[in-house]
Amino acid sequence: MQASNFYPISLDEIEARVAKRFKKNKTQRFEDNESLDNVKEIINEFGEKIIRVDGEIPIDLPVQNEDRFLFISYDQSSLTHGLHKYPAKFFPELPRWLIKRYSKKGDLIIDPFSGSATTNVEALLAGRHSVGIDVSPFSRFIAKVKVTPLDESELEDCKNRMMSMLVKYNPGKVSALDIPSFPYRDNWFNKEIVFELAYIKKCIENLDTNEDIKDFFRVCFSSIIRSVSNADDNCTRTVIRKKLNKVVNPSDALVKFAEAILTNVSKMTEFSRLCPDNINVTFPDNMDARDIKYEKETFDLALTSPPYANAVDYPRTHQLETYWLEFARGSLTPLKKKQIGTESVSAKDYRELHLIGVKAADEVITKIYNKDPRRAYIAYKYLKDMQKNLQEVYKVLKYNGKYIIVVGNNRIRGEVFENWKYILAMAEKVGFRLENYFASEIIKHFIKVPREERIDTDWVLVLNKE
Repeated sequence: MQASNFYPISLDEIEARVAKRFKKNKTQRFEDNESLDNVKEIINEFGEKIIRVDGEIPIDLPVQNEDRFLFISYDQSSLTHGLHKYPAKFFPELPRWLIKRYSKKGDLIIDPFSGSATTNVEALLAGRHSVGIDVSPFSRFIAKVKVTPLDESELEDCKNRMMSMLVKYNPGKVSALDIPSFPYRDNWFNKEIVFELAYIKKCIENLDTNEDIKDFFRVCFSSIIRSVSNADDNCTRTVIRKKLNKVVNPSDALVKFAEAILTNVSKMTEFSRLCPDNINVTFPDNMDARDIKYEKETFDLALTSPPYANAVDYPRTHQLETYWLEFARGSLTPLKKKQIGTESVSAKDYRELHLIGVKAADEVITKIYNKDPRRAYIAYKYLKDMQKNLQEVYKVLKYNGKYIIVVGNNRIRGEVFENWKYILAMAEKVGFRLENYFASEIIKHFIKVPREERIDTDWVLVLNKE
């Protein structure tokens, strides 16, 4: 069947395009890399020595304090890592290496800022149990799908049924009740696209299969929403930029969803074949990083990449997906206020200067306050929340367990805000001892960030509970 009843859609062309792309981007995972053949020393434009590692990071890679590494990732879109775009996420090789270096099979790992679950996917594939905590129901949903292996034959059958339904599209099959209502919907989306998305969503709901497979197709659906909206595809804020002259044509949602299905079914199948049995992954819905409701000394390792002060506004970044998946219907402000690093603060909060008790941090917060009291309070609140997180992780981590934090610096009102140094100082007050720290240079961003706000280096802190 080659043509839709409403739009001329060629499944043969879509399948050929996706097959060519999949073959080009297919990557090879290695169980362990004990060779240093892919490690070499380079000098950057500032005359600094940097250790470049291409691909898989050797388990016993020598690391000294203040070493600077340039990790070249080839796995950012491999397996289920590539099911859905997510800003500022881990590249898989880094948590994979850290998990294997600092834990053993059967251990229990926690990521208190799990985001799109890169740590949890890698822990699962490495035979470690894990818990991922995130305040966002959207993030927890994406995460759950990424770690849930699916029956290959059932998935393939559902894929074929979905493709068949796509070529039978007709807007007359969509009623007003099938279309979710949310703020400015008809500004974000052309009318034709609204009907196509509603049809796709209805087809998923009507699939005769289990909820795990339906959720997989819901993630495929979510993954195309930004690209068929009128919003800029490459911005951490969901905004319409008229200067971009973005063109979205009728049938784009149907075609892009078909491409997403074909691409992601292959990724999920490969992941499911690699997935070990009897490994548990949990994403509790009643916790956040400042309130971890587990018993003392539960976890063997904690590993995370937290947000930073003046953080990416995740609810706003994913607002269109959140609305279409019906995790929210109206204002996103309540969800924004829960985020660490949030910009949603009240005027009464920043009438006075707030300090955290770390000299270097307080000096910078004071400078920011003299320029912008609101931004100063955002910076203070971020550190206060991170302090609570350090206390919570210390509580639930076993003695001699490690908390590994990958965090970057940024600028706030022109002042360099050295997150990693302030977090380290607070961690030592909590009781952690710094075992090691090193830098990971950043070379790729999924979503564009203004140059003056961009982070070019992440710092990796290896903290030990004593």
